[in-house]
Amino acid sequence: MESKYSTHAEDVSEKGLASSRDHRGFGGFSMGAVATWRTFQNGLDYFRYFLPMSCGTSLDPENIFMAAQDRDKADYFVWVITGTEDFARTYDENRANLMRNSPYFAETADEQNGNFAFHLKQGYSHDGRAAMEYTFNGLRWFWNG
Repeated sequence: MESKYSTHAEDVSEKGLASSRDHRGFGGFSMGAVATWRTFQNGLDYFRYFLPMSCGTSLDPENIFMAAQDRDKADYFVWVITGTEDFARTYDENRANLMRNSPYFAETADEQNGNFAFHLKQGYSHDGRAAMEYTFNGLRWFWNG
């Protein structure tokens, strides 16, 4: 994509992509949220922002924490969101609690004072309406739109 379209990357080499990571995020809804966490684990060199939405499955938190262990907490931001009526709620709440109690994440209401936020949208469930709204709001959060 970045070799075809105008982006912040000066070139598409590993160095070029890494140097423009502050302008890049990765997000997904449901199983896409699993892909988002895997990208966090394996792609922190190329992405700064992560938007796992309604991740209705267990993940090994140690793998997530291991990816963050050699990084400054100001070097990445994760915005987790799900709905109060979503079957994924318990999974996301449990994961957020683990994040709160880890040395790698600091919960915040703004990116200036931490590196992760957890949002619970009242009345929302696991559907396309939720996915669209979460994506819209997550992108606005990341890039102050």
